[in-house]
Amino acid sequence: MNDLETGLRGVPVGYCVTSRVDPEKGLYYVDYPIREVANWEPERVIFLLYKGRDGNSDELEAFTQDLKRRSGCSQKVHKQIAALPREGHPMALFSIAILLLGIDAMTGDYREDCLNLIAKIPELAAAVISHHAGWGAISPSNPELGYMKNFAHMLGKEELASVFQLYNILHLDHGGGNLSTFVGKAVASGLEDLYGSIAAAMNALAGPRHGRANQECLHFVEEMLEELGSEASEQEVEQAIRDRLARKELIYGFGHAVLRVEDPRATIQYEVAKSSYSDHPLYKMAEMIRSRGSAVLRENPKVANPYPNVDAISGTLLTAAGFPYPEYYTALFGMARAVGIAIQIVYERCEAREGRGTPIVRPKYVFKPRE
Repeated sequence: MNDLETGLRGVPVGYCVTSRVDPEKGLYYVDYPIREVANWEPERVIFLLYKGRDGNSDELEAFTQDLKRRSGCSQKVHKQIAALPREGHPMALFSIAILLLGIDAMTGDYREDCLNLIAKIPELAAAVISHHAGWGAISPSNPELGYMKNFAHMLGKEELASVFQLYNILHLDHGGGNLSTFVGKAVASGLEDLYGSIAAAMNALAGPRHGRANQECLHFVEEMLEELGSEASEQEVEQAIRDRLARKELIYGFGHAVLRVEDPRATIQYEVAKSSYSDHPLYKMAEMIRSRGSAVLRENPKVANPYPNVDAISGTLLTAAGFPYPEYYTALFGMARAVGIAIQIVYERCEAREGRGTPIVRPKYVFKPRE
């Protein structure tokens, strides 16, 4: 029966109308490759995912204004976040904050709650990060700045707006079968409300095999830099990687369940890092790990994808840009991914099977006595 214990990897269980991952070409939002949308305004990308098509100027303006109208968390929610303990990982607080927002703002209509959550989640994430970090209350929201520029403003990190925006767009969605998306949709299949479903999805995202991998990858780059120094050569980096593999230690940031090429989201971020932060020691080390890590891993025929994934560089880019707080990278990831998951939940609850919605998730498990 061991052939059943596969984590459902590769088993078709439904449809995804927002995005897909091509093994050779990477992530697509609807029919647009991620590179094509990476420099769009966030509102335009969200419209694409929500509607399944690009909008014209009038539609995008109306959609942007609608998100602005829906934005803003109540002072009650802010006070409740400020009362949460600051111990533990911020993803725990983020999940709780989503539930608190649901108690305060839920309508019970999946479509309305989806749009409200999308509009409010940047402020919610900013409040959680600022509270957990001990930075105090966030700056007052100014929706006129735009979706991610306002997020940067609320954190008092206006100079990071472009990096935050790129990170957000690259993480908005990633097909229907990744753990957090599947969990969110599975919970919603029992007719749990949108906020409870997204909170469950964020708990799934929080693990080191999923969303928290960005932290692990940054720590790996930092460890290599500390071990080898800023003047390390590519040969020294390669030998360090070989030594780690010989000790059966993990090489973080490589591999992907579907892709068989370097993740285009990683490629985009490597390019930005090279353009803007080429002298940063972490970037230099990350670039050598990218090159020599792939070369070493390609020697092993059992490695299906020896190329960097998005987590290999995202933490390095954020740190080099001036946000050296890895404990918050998963919350940034969650703030983005909640958008795609919420839109997919709307499809499964309101549109699938001619509007009847998908049935409750109920896989079969076969009894096996312990040996």
